[in-house]
Amino acid sequence: MAVRGDPSALRWLIGVELANFRKRAGQTITSAAKVINCSPAKIGHLESGRNQQQPADVTALLRFYGADVADVDRLARLAGSADHQTWWAPWTDVVPDWLKTFVGLEGMATRSSSYSPLIIPALLQTEAYSLGVTAGSSRVRPDQDERIVSLRVARQRRIHADAERLLFTAVIEEAVLDRVIGGPVIMSAQLEHLTKVAELDNVELRVLLTSVGAHDALVGEFTVLDFAAAQSVGYVELVNGAVYIQDQDQVAGYTRIVDRLREVALSPDDTVQAIRSRLAALQ
Repeated sequence: MAVRGDPSALRWLIGVELANFRKRAGQTITSAAKVINCSPAKIGHLESGRNQQQPADVTALLRFYGADVADVDRLARLAGSADHQTWWAPWTDVVPDWLKTFVGLEGMATRSSSYSPLIIPALLQTEAYSLGVTAGSSRVRPDQDERIVSLRVARQRRIHADAERLLFTAVIEEAVLDRVIGGPVIMSAQLEHLTKVAELDNVELRVLLTSVGAHDALVGEFTVLDFAAAQSVGYVELVNGAVYIQDQDQVAGYTRIVDRLREVALSPDDTVQAIRSRLAALQ
């Protein structure tokens, strides 16, 4: 399964970059509107991703902003491919608005790097474990549990795809292995699943021991998404919402945190051994 198309998420990505280029150039929305002979409101819609950006408009605006030729060509090509069908359309009614953008971005990403201090990352969860997590959450209606889980399973297919697999780096706290969700049987199956996915060449799983003490990621869970032809995005999930980090200096800061966590966490091989020791204790 190749990189997945999502028009709304792609429009959002393009809009973020258009806005950033405009601001760096010191131009106003009004001055930008004159370039493509439209209303200031339309520029706002192009930058928010509400409206589909046409390659000709993107090219004209970026040239006005003084963008490099490579950036002009890159974003114009992206704009020309923003009409693909949303892959997760069957789950539209159960995905909250604040999560829709992330699901779309994740489907288009080439790499995902995450820090998970509380639960197994969604891309590595078994169905039973995922259902246990969802059933224990007040954010999900009981009648939507199974459909939410089926979406998570669908998201995981890119890890196991035959082509253009998602590169996934996950650093999880040691306590995640000790938090038994769904009971010993379900947790045992989840731990066994982790040992198998950890063997995939596109997955890097590392456990951060509690004995490490204080570290840079104590602020909480986060994910960084990288793309082949767009700027990286940081994602921090809240109780009933999310923060999308677009400033590239801030995103780079999160990437550096992931790199530092990888240095102090267990190696992939030692991580598997730590998981197996928890598995043995449960059986």
